[in-house]
Amino acid sequence: MLLVLCVDLDDDIGRKTGIETPVVGRECVEEAAVALATADPEDSDVNVLFKGVNVDTEVTDESVVVAAVAGENGDDVRANRRVGEEVDEILAGLETGEEVRALVVTDGAQDESVMPVIRSRVQVDGVRRVVVRQAQDLESMYYTIKQVLDDPETRGTLLVPLGILLMIYPLAVVASYFDMPGVVLGLTSGLIGLYLLGRGLGLGSTLDRTVDRLRTGLYDGRVTIVTTMVALVIMLVGGINGLEQLDATRADSDTALGAIEIGAAIAYGAITWFAAAGLTTSFGQITDEYLAGTMEWRYLNAPFYVGSIAIVLYAASGYVIDQVSLSFLAVALAGGFFLGVASTLTFAIAESRFPRDADPAS
Repeated sequence: MLLVLCVDLDDDIGRKTGIETPVVGRECVEEAAVALATADPEDSDVNVLFKGVNVDTEVTDESVVVAAVAGENGDDVRANRRVGEEVDEILAGLETGEEVRALVVTDGAQDESVMPVIRSRVQVDGVRRVVVRQAQDLESMYYTIKQVLDDPETRGTLLVPLGILLMIYPLAVVASYFDMPGVVLGLTSGLIGLYLLGRGLGLGSTLDRTVDRLRTGLYDGRVTIVTTMVALVIMLVGGINGLEQLDATRADSDTALGAIEIGAAIAYGAITWFAAAGLTTSFGQITDEYLAGTMEWRYLNAPFYVGSIAIVLYAASGYVIDQVSLSFLAVALAGGFFLGVASTLTFAIAESRFPRDADPAS
């Protein structure tokens, strides 16, 4: 008797179809093959099962029993042990007085690692490795490449740098007419560097999420988008004002400024603008939370915290560059501290006495 053993070492049959192994008998193996092909048409074990059925059809001079055995996914030792146990179960269930020989059908070298386990239980006449013919053809290569390029992640990884590299020559030719080849090469290499850096740091997904949030905010009418844009412009003006303050401080100083004085001068000129930007974004966020029905009292702390920090930084930086007196610094520090503490206590009390989620009927 010839026992045709279809080996599925990683148990794709059980994991993808729920069919318990061993599967014994031509009809049962054929049903398992159809079920696996329905669950995952690209699984190579489908071809293994159908090859076992094909061998049963080809062999006509002796009795044939087709069976499928499976191991376990992820652990080769346990997988081999389970295959051995299932082979023992099959052999114990065969009611024949003939000598049983086995023909093992696999889809690759990984499944064939279980051969010593099978040989220890039954004589093995041969091994049939199933290879899909299309995998060796140019047609298969074409569809494989097409499938890879259809993946957005792979497309971005391969095609973007390749496209930038292919643009170097035509851009260099155009730049040669304007005597700017160095600028083009520098710009191109910079683009490639930024792209690779972004891919390495995983900034692509962050950028995608940011764009999705902006799109959602535009459609939902979020005030935060407008206030954020206004705040960015205000911060830009504040940065320019800070640099102008630095120039003025250098002009008034008889000695070179140190790092602390430079930072204090920039902060003194920019802090009021930065505070305005912080207040703008805070009021925008509070407005959105109120409109969404998720407003809480503690959210109102943000504008007061911004004002408190701005007062302290303004006074401290002004004192460093001799723009404010020590008494003004002391008053500002005390005022900023009490403003922050007062707002925290006020809205904490309001949260406890007038909770936003309280039932109006109660």
